[in-house]
Amino acid sequence: MEAPEDGVTTGTVPFRGHETWYRVTGTIDPQSERAPLVVLHGGPGAAHNYTLAMTALADDGRAVVHYDQLGCGRSTHLPDADPSFWTVELFVAELRAVVEHLGIADRFHLLGQSWGGMLGPEVVLADDSGILSLSICDSPASMPLWLQAANELRDELPADVQATLLAHEEAGTTDSAEYKAAEEVFYDRHVCRVVPNPPEVTASFAQIDDDPTVYHAMNGPSEFHVIGSLKEWSVVDRVQDIRVPTLVVAGAYDEAKPIVWQPFVERIPDVRSHVFPSSSHMPHVEEPEAFTEVVGAFLREHD
Repeated sequence: MEAPEDGVTTGTVPFRGHETWYRVTGTIDPQSERAPLVVLHGGPGAAHNYTLAMTALADDGRAVVHYDQLGCGRSTHLPDADPSFWTVELFVAELRAVVEHLGIADRFHLLGQSWGGMLGPEVVLADDSGILSLSICDSPASMPLWLQAANELRDELPADVQATLLAHEEAGTTDSAEYKAAEEVFYDRHVCRVVPNPPEVTASFAQIDDDPTVYHAMNGPSEFHVIGSLKEWSVVDRVQDIRVPTLVVAGAYDEAKPIVWQPFVERIPDVRSHVFPSSSHMPHVEEPEAFTEVVGAFLREHD
């Protein structure tokens, strides 16, 4: 573990022969009234950077833990791993390794954003011990619902943009500059409406470009062209077994349209939801003060 600097401590956790990098904002104190919050980033493979605005949740005295999931950011990269290596079970086990290493396994809040909000329910359903609450941010209860929403939003794009996307997907040239430019039209509408994107957001996108191993294996080449192992993923038929208090949030312009997160709200026994009116997929970036207020109040209620 590296020495604290400006209230931030970093280190690594040994995990299955590799290293998972973590960052703690604030101080982990077992006696603190405020339980630590662990943040699960999106992607898969997007790294923690774009969620750093959530460190504002440490302002009421709780520690906020970020970490880079295996295969991205400052954790071990495995560009030659077989695609079958990247599983939900792998990342559930990694979360448990992190909280055990940090000594917080018996009392912590869990927040997942995008893919992290898919992983969060999987963590809770596998073992909810020690988890005080779950926050699901901008996330689908199933990938088929996600694709349905993405296709609806895609149909609203300018005709030339739609044509460009389709042509390159059919040709297998989704790494072309033309495809990236068309993709950006969708992203500016439904992923992050703060344009140009803040540096921490561009950093996460840049590192996916540098090493897209996990993203391509589990998701695919873009947010709306999903051909990876998560294509049929769903927790819709299991979420009624989530027994921890749950908060579901999204943005009004979110690529995570209401149809994708409604099953959480309809089926989780102890649940509430909130929609941020001026946000898309990153309310923590687009409306940071409102996000901190809503999520912070929920966490304090369940400390």
